[in-house]
Amino acid sequence: MSQIKFPKFIISKTKNGEYMFNLWAVNGRIILTSETYTQKQNCIKGIESVQNHADDDKNYDRKTAKNGVQYYFTLKARNGQIIGKSEMYESIAARDNGIKAIRRDAPKAETEDLS
Repeated sequence: MSQIKFPKFIISKTKNGEYMFNLWAVNGRIILTSETYTQKQNCIKGIESVQNHADDDKNYDRKTAKNGVQYYFTLKARNGQIIGKSEMYESIAARDNGIKAIRRDAPKAETEDLS
């Protein structure tokens, strides 16, 4: 049995038949989740967009959850469209480490299609 290699984008199909991707970090946790796409090709383009926009800090919006005690971020394309949303983090430092991980790992992450 082979070892799963992270970081990795994993494409999956939702219950309603649409496509989405998650970016898994080297620690085996999901750090970015996409919107859903009606066509797989658009999902693949979403992954390419993450890879093309991940390195620029200006593309990240750092946010505080409505409960005021958790933190997350969104990654946007240059046109302002949200490409993905992070998991919730317990601290600002953890959120910022998530951004660092995406900036470092997303451009070289492989893609696996489980759809």
